Order: sequence, then C-alpha cells, then structure tokens
Amino acid sequence: MLLSDEELLRYSRQILLAQIDIDGQLRLKQSRVLIIGLGGLGSPVALYLAAAGVGELHLADFDSVDLTNLQRQIAHDSLSVGQSKVDSAMARLRALNPLVQLQPYRSALDADSLDAAVAAVDLVLDCSDNFTTREAVNAACVAARTPLVSGAAIRLEGQLSVFDPRRADSPCYHCLYGHGSEAELTCSEAGVVGPLVGLVGSLQALEALKLLAGFGEPLVGRLLLIDALGSRFRELRVKRDPACAVCGPAHAE
Repeated sequence: MLLSDEELLRYSRQILLAQIDIDGQLRLKQSRVLIIGLGGLGSPVALYLAAAGVGELHLADFDSVDLTNLQRQIAHDSLSVGQSKVDSAMARLRALNPLVQLQPYRSALDADSLDAAVAAVDLVLDCSDNFTTREAVNAACVAARTPLVSGAAIRLEGQLSVFDPRRADSPCYHCLYGHGSEAELTCSEAGVVGPLVGLVGSLQALEALKLLAGFGEPLVGRLLLIDALGSRFRELRVKRDPACAVCGPAHAE
C-alpha cells in the first residue's frame, strides 16, 4: 500500500515530523479504529483521527442529536438535531476527509456484537459516558488483546489513560476503577464545560495516533488528571492488579 500524491499533500505537515514520516502515515492508513460514543469526547476524537488519515473509522452510538448536545459535541450542528449521531458524524467526517472509510454501528452493542466490533479493529477509544459501558468495553478489549484509550470528563475535571493488554505490565480499566461507584453522575445531571471534553478528546486522539503510528510514550500505566478550574495537570502511576477479575491470571485461565 502506497500514499497517493493527494495523501502526501493532505498529510504533509505531520509527515514532516521525524516521529511519523512516510512509514508512520502508512501505518495510520492501514489502521482500523473503533470509537464508542460520538458525543463530547467522541466528536474531537473522530474529527482528528479522520483528519490525520486513519484508514478506517468504526463509529458506534445508538443516540440521536439533541439541542443540549451542541454546547460541546462539535461533530454535530443545529441541522443535525433529531438525526442519529452516527449519521450526523459520518456526514461531517466525509466532508472533512473523503479518503477515510466509515463503518457505522447505529444500535447499542450487546456482548456478542461488542466482542465482534472490538475484534475487527486495531484500537478502541472509549468515549462513552457511563461506567457500565466502560466496563464492558474494557472486558472486550482484554479478551481480544486490543489497546484501549479511555477518557472521561464531568463538571470541570477530566481524566485519561491507555490500557494495552498486549503488554504484561499494563493494567486494565477494572484494575483502576474496580466496580465503580453507585453514585455515578452524568453530564446531564452534573454539567460539564465544553472545552474540557474537547481537551480530553483531543488527548485521546493524540494517544491513538501514537499507538497506531508507533511513536512517543503512550499513557500506559499512568492516569492523567485534569483540573480545568485551576488549569492544572497531575499524573498518577497505576499498576496492574494481579488479582483483577478481568485481566488477572485466574481470568486468563
């Protein structure tokens, strides 16, 4: 597989980077990525990965565009209200980069369809907004040994990490969060500022490009915490739990 003259020109600014170059751009072109959720996080993720030339984007969201989404979900606009988020995002992505192949998932993914969707790609980005989905996505990624870039944002706080089951030292989402909290809130209940989800989503897209093109140091074993109110970033080291119910040895057996 080669890059066309149009691709060389379109992606020239990132090809100029020694860390990416032609080989890295070809790896992006050959990659398949699953984005789960096309809201505040998934919007910048999808836009930046399409713009960067990731060859195939699989888009999963069962929701439709609501007026309250437009404050932060930048893949959609006022004319998209009432449309499927997948259809709205696909129209925007095709206009941005018609060279990228798009695979839609307009219905909620159950256990079997989620496993199949994860197994069909090289990387998953969890841009969902609830713990149940994140746990299911994590389990599917561990089973398929597929890297997972996970982000979250609420109110004025965000967080980001990368879980790579191909690496023996990598924790999984369950290692970090266990069974979650019964008092979990959503953005519709607690609120969120738009640029924060844009920031977290952009960082998710950056981590994805690093993993796919093979450069830099991904956030494996590290949790990035973002305090938007004070404009502060903090990093925590996260170790794999040897007794984890999802990625531990007992589960593997």
